[in-house]
Amino acid sequence: MTRVYNFSAGPACLPEWVLNKASEEMLDAHSSGMSVMEMSHRSSEFEDIINTAKDRLRRLMDIPEDYEILFVQGGGSLQFSMIPMNLLEHGADIINTGQWTKKAIAEHKKLGKTNVIASSAEANFTYIPKITQDDLTPDSDYVYICENNTIYGTKYKQRPPHEGKLLIADMSSCILSEPVNVSEYDLIFAGAQKNIGPAGVTVVIIRKDLLKDNDKLPSMLNYKTYADNNSMYNTPPTYGIYICGLVFEWLENEIGGLENMEKINHKKADMLYDYIDHSRLYSNPVAKEDRSYMNVPFVTGDKDLDAKFVKEAKEAGFVNIKGHRTVGGMRASIYNAMPVEGVEALIEFMKKFEEENVKE
Repeated sequence: MTRVYNFSAGPACLPEWVLNKASEEMLDAHSSGMSVMEMSHRSSEFEDIINTAKDRLRRLMDIPEDYEILFVQGGGSLQFSMIPMNLLEHGADIINTGQWTKKAIAEHKKLGKTNVIASSAEANFTYIPKITQDDLTPDSDYVYICENNTIYGTKYKQRPPHEGKLLIADMSSCILSEPVNVSEYDLIFAGAQKNIGPAGVTVVIIRKDLLKDNDKLPSMLNYKTYADNNSMYNTPPTYGIYICGLVFEWLENEIGGLENMEKINHKKADMLYDYIDHSRLYSNPVAKEDRSYMNVPFVTGDKDLDAKFVKEAKEAGFVNIKGHRTVGGMRASIYNAMPVEGVEALIEFMKKFEEENVKE
């Protein structure tokens, strides 16, 4: 068997250390004589798995004790509804930076006043709009952002002004890629399938004082239900949570924490952007100050040549590198689990393709 380099935007590659550990424990996890997939979520064995995962994540992100960690189902997309259901009273200020904020806006509008206070749609979302405090709606409850845009390859490098408002961030495609001051946010959520674990788990980090009893909300749509029941009000995605815990262990013990992970991620991104910027064939459309460290779109300017690149890349062992239909070209998602060697190999392939397809 030959492992490919998987540049998928999600579900994405997982660390081989995690996959090997899960393989070793497949038939006998935690000396239980069974797989995690067979365990009761009410068992002491699984209670240890979920609590250890939460403890590791709290250490990794230095999450204050007045924040709760929740494991929720429904993907990041359910959060587009759960957030306004739990927190929207007077209005939401949303900065539109692409596909995922567009979806969040659509769901918010079904539930209350929604203000799109800035957008980069006119430039096909190739930059992060810069706002001032004056752009905020006076009576809005919160400012909502997508911290890293998977499709368009943009990343907030500074938090937007939000004095007097809650700050809510979709970190699905950048969580755990760098240290984050959690206390600057009031709610962070992230679908697991990019940088945390397999699809089917969503992590929510929320200030405890925002957890409210609400008889009008269905129990499964109320954050307090998850907090009161250690994310086990119903049967949770047990195996997914277990894999997330292994990823946290890998980051903590094998990588040495998020500071080291950030250095590795910057090294990968910098070498790829540097090659693209000096290439005769490829270009990256994103404003340099807003470039993502996780998702790097690039194009040749010729759709047929782009298609040829994707085809030959797959044959060479670089898979899921086709860009999103709204951007075209190619996209290399270089999440935590993508090794430096994978990016180096991709650059060598890009050089070879350029030599073969650029006429002097």
